[in-house]
Amino acid sequence: MRTLAELQGALRAALLGGDARAAASAVIADGLAPEARLAIYRHHVRTSLTAVLRETFPVVCRLVGEAFFGYAADRFIRREPPAGPCLFEYGARFADFLAGFPPCHALPYLPDVARLEWALNAAYHAEDTAAPGGPALAAGLAGLPADARGLVAFTFHPSVRYLASLYPIGVIWRANQDREGSGALVDLDSGTAHLEIWRAGDDAVFRPLPPAAWALRAALAAGRSLEDAGGIALGVDAHFDLAGAIAALLSDDILTGYTLTSATRETLTC
Repeated sequence: MRTLAELQGALRAALLGGDARAAASAVIADGLAPEARLAIYRHHVRTSLTAVLRETFPVVCRLVGEAFFGYAADRFIRREPPAGPCLFEYGARFADFLAGFPPCHALPYLPDVARLEWALNAAYHAEDTAAPGGPALAAGLAGLPADARGLVAFTFHPSVRYLASLYPIGVIWRANQDREGSGALVDLDSGTAHLEIWRAGDDAVFRPLPPAAWALRAALAAGRSLEDAGGIALGVDAHFDLAGAIAALLSDDILTGYTLTSATRETLTC
């Protein structure tokens, strides 16, 4: 007598393209051979998961074509089946899979396009947190002692993401949107991408940032102090307007508060 866990493991292997004999032995024929019954469910699982990936990565699909995308998705599904019940969370490792998938090596920009599409998906589904607003944050910062302001570590809205690429992935993404002229040629040597992704209203959006501004925001989003993040940005551009960049960040309503990175912590509540 097999345990429930053993039966579940056998069924999982059968549905993902492994040996179906162990699962078939536990299936009642009832007019249809167990192997045929499992094949129906296997087809449904693969078709459903491929559709999920196609919906999350439509530009990747357009770039490689439906047939190749289905082939890559099938290999990914076998290697990385869902780990949870929420299908919108499925595909987090698809970009890494594409980066290591030999048939994709001729398209070195493809994994980063997938990373952008996943960031947009994650931003869209991120939990909602009320932002206190730039004026409230600015007032709180102004009330700090001058020598404490460099210790500030901002907290960002959960939807905010930062992504950099050696390729113009934002341009590639926009060139493959119906409303913006799909199929337009993109010069892969036209420059790198430094993108900020977030949810604005009911849409996930992104925009390019200058490299130093991106470095500042990405460092702050990673939990670095304002002093450390400013040093990183100035390392990218020695003439970077740090004060102006901080003011611009405060005006964007993507911050939810701040803490001080010293032993004494203060949290803004609005």
